[in-house]
Amino acid sequence: MDVFPIILVIHLLLAIALVGVILLQRSEGGALGIGGGGGGGLMSGRQAGNLLTRTTAILATSFFVTSLALAIIANNRSSGGSSPFDSVPASAPSQAPAAPAEPAAPLAR
Repeated sequence: MDVFPIILVIHLLLAIALVGVILLQRSEGGALGIGGGGGGGLMSGRQAGNLLTRTTAILATSFFVTSLALAIIANNRSSGGSSPFDSVPASAPSQAPAAPAEPAAPLAR
């Protein structure tokens, strides 16, 4: 069973969730900052901030791990785990390069 498509789908879902969680966070610079409003609700502003910060860290770590896994799988799949330099022949040139030709003298008119 090939795990590449499964990890790719998980990676894309993590990317979408990471963007959503980042947009929900309260910004200090006045950007989007959709979440964390001052009104009442289930959580205070500090609790919501801590939850979103922790969620962002978990999603970012998971995104990083799936990125590494996809890179390793793609490398093993494309080149069989070998370096591209392994296929270059290691033979030295058999003769010295020829000397450049002398420039021709201009013809008189």
